[in-house]
Amino acid sequence: MEVGLILGLAAAGTMLGVVEGLKPGPLLTMVIRETLSDGLRAGVWTAAAPIFSDGPLVILSFFAAAWIATNPSVLLAITVAGALFLAKMGLECFRLDPPVINRGDVGVPTTSFLRGVMVNLLNPNAYVFWFLIGGPLMASVVEEEWLAPVAYALSFLITLVFTKAGVAYAVHRASDGISETTYKFLLGGCGAVMLGFSVFYAVKAYALFTLG
Repeated sequence: MEVGLILGLAAAGTMLGVVEGLKPGPLLTMVIRETLSDGLRAGVWTAAAPIFSDGPLVILSFFAAAWIATNPSVLLAITVAGALFLAKMGLECFRLDPPVINRGDVGVPTTSFLRGVMVNLLNPNAYVFWFLIGGPLMASVVEEEWLAPVAYALSFLITLVFTKAGVAYAVHRASDGISETTYKFLLGGCGAVMLGFSVFYAVKAYALFTLG
């Protein structure tokens, strides 16, 4: 057993998980949005979305890294769908009513979790990361030590989820002293960010279309 290789990839996965967890993106914006609108539990469940959405990507990317690199039409379709979905979610932010604090603590968080899954599944960056970076990295060491890719994937996903859940907790704690006007402003900011990501993905889709 190559213990050094296993620990090395686990450390790499942990560091990347923290970076991806804190990096601005559609899912982090959704975590903040759900925390502000429905409470801490909603934000934490949204943060847990990568367990469901990235899990299959880890397996698929391991086998399909080379194929996705030679089929840009697949990434184009994902990017277009992501742009449309993010535009829809962004516009909804401007129509949300001011939240009742802790309302999410007594509600069912299924909707927030599903929204987080949808955002991540329609986020082309997740596919780019796993199919063009994570997948090839895991494939390059599997013959030497099959536990190393497992350690990398698990450490990345666990750290990613806990980091985003930490952001949800911080937003929830800060929300105790936020007025309704400030809530509307913050949710509007989330909506603007999501619309910005939608435009960004639309531009990426156009670039992929012209290249194709």
